[in-house]
Amino acid sequence: MSKALSKAKGFKTSKSGTYLSMATTAFGALGVAKQIKKARTEKDTLRLIDASVSAIAIVTGLAVLYRELKRLGDDDVLLG
Repeated sequence: MSKALSKAKGFKTSKSGTYLSMATTAFGALGVAKQIKKARTEKDTLRLIDASVSAIAIVTGLAVLYRELKRLGDDDVLLG
């Protein structure tokens, strides 16, 4: 296996990969915010509960990714 390919496979566990995962997870918050706004205007309790659970999942996912970022420290896979 080439060195470049092995670096690409380690991208998910690198700082860059973790930042990318955090960004995509945070981007999902925009959809949840729209869902909450729509549920409030329609006074739909079930959709509001669903959106709230999704928001909690996003916060939890970001917390896990942040912890992983702290755990990585200086041993970044892509740096060498």
